[in-house]
Amino acid sequence: MKLKELCRAAEIDCPQQFGETEITSVAMDSREITSGGLFLCIRGLHTDGHTYIDDAIRSGAVCIVTEAGYEPLKKEGVILLSHPNPRRAAAMMYHAWYGYPAKRLKMIGVTGTNGKTSVTHMLRAILEASFCRCGIIGTVGCESAGRRLLEKSTDPLANMTTPDPPVLYRMLAEMVADGVEYVLMEVTSHALALCKLDPIVFDVAVFTNLTPEHLDFHGTMEAYANAKAKLFQKSRCCVINLDSPYAAHMIASAAGRVVTCGIKRQGGYNAEPIEDGEKNGVIYNLRSGSSAVRLFCPIEGSFSVMNSMQAVIVARELGLGMTAIKDALASVLGIRGRMERVRLGFDADFTVLIDYAHTPDALENLLRTCTPLKRGEGRTVLLFGCGGDRDRSKRAEMGRLASQYADYVIVTSDNSRGEDPNDIIREILVGIDSQKPHTVIVDRAEAIRQAILTARTGDVILLAGKGHEEYEIDRTGRKPFLEKEIVREAFAERQRRKKYNDGTETER
Repeated sequence: MKLKELCRAAEIDCPQQFGETEITSVAMDSREITSGGLFLCIRGLHTDGHTYIDDAIRSGAVCIVTEAGYEPLKKEGVILLSHPNPRRAAAMMYHAWYGYPAKRLKMIGVTGTNGKTSVTHMLRAILEASFCRCGIIGTVGCESAGRRLLEKSTDPLANMTTPDPPVLYRMLAEMVADGVEYVLMEVTSHALALCKLDPIVFDVAVFTNLTPEHLDFHGTMEAYANAKAKLFQKSRCCVINLDSPYAAHMIASAAGRVVTCGIKRQGGYNAEPIEDGEKNGVIYNLRSGSSAVRLFCPIEGSFSVMNSMQAVIVARELGLGMTAIKDALASVLGIRGRMERVRLGFDADFTVLIDYAHTPDALENLLRTCTPLKRGEGRTVLLFGCGGDRDRSKRAEMGRLASQYADYVIVTSDNSRGEDPNDIIREILVGIDSQKPHTVIVDRAEAIRQAILTARTGDVILLAGKGHEEYEIDRTGRKPFLEKEIVREAFAERQRRKKYNDGTETER
């Protein structure tokens, strides 16, 4: 690609004498530079790309883009350019490099502290039931028309909900090639703050909610909200949850048409939940103006009302008929790692659920939803921890909520990263009511094992925090960690012990 085209996309003045230079690759990582490549110097959270300029040149870079004001030593045969925000320049250049794919797709972005995965997956089910080809980008993974895409992060410890530009725009280009029409993207505050999505104009954007999270990165709730609000400044239609205290902030930021919805507050769309003990899931009337329709979503939990309502509203805004939407919603399958039941067979007299809840708001919603699921004398048993090198302010609050809503709490590890898990647990215990039943088992695998071995008839055991994740991160790095396998192995051990104690099996 000609340098002048990349510069035009990134809004960089390209000296006329260099405009026809053929660029063979674009990279934010000096290790990925090839002969004839362009290197973008990005100041990261831990490293500064400017320190790798010489490495990039030795690898064959013919053009270096630095931050404005940075003046590297001139090298013969190397073009030096600058930009006030190299992160924005990177997103613009990668979008151009892959043929401006976002312009050829209908982009739907969903942002908020919680609910992003549920809304995108429900919406995908609705669209696919109407024979629309969909791509999805989010926490659980990335797919193009049902084909799993392999996402790569330069940080092996990262959990990248919204991929970095080199991966994101390649994925969008693959989706175009696969004939995808709609892309459903979970949009994080990090991605917005770091300009990853600057080239994209969204057809529809959804605001789910905003509760304290990522304050280690943003610093304040105001900065967190401002980052989220950037999505609505670049969207043609904005679907806003009026029940959130931050709804007005998002509405004020919206550049496009605003569609409001609420359960507690009246908006353009309103959901009136209906109690029905005959079905597992939620039933509600969705009202808009003088029209109303009765909807059923088979995913349990009060939060499923808002999540499914927003998915339905987006589908309506995209032109789908309500009958098709209603039928598709009623057939939505569970979402991996979101109140996911571990199937243990008929011999299990208790229930095990895996959920991604890792914020105070999500944990409270999970406990409120699952407490009625216990049977007879059963208990709500919560097993959880808090991530290391992340917002510490939520740890005691999650401990408090655990004590308030669970009958028995097991505090354990959850991606401790560079911190000592014992230090994290001590901060959680500050919020735990010492008079309420609880224990500490630092090793998460052992904690799960003990929860299964000591389960009582009718218990609901909630494994919170990891959800879809199949790894554990500590100071030694990332290692495989499959909660469902650990649960099943512990249950098999429980069954062996039961047979031995019953005298139906002899000890070996």
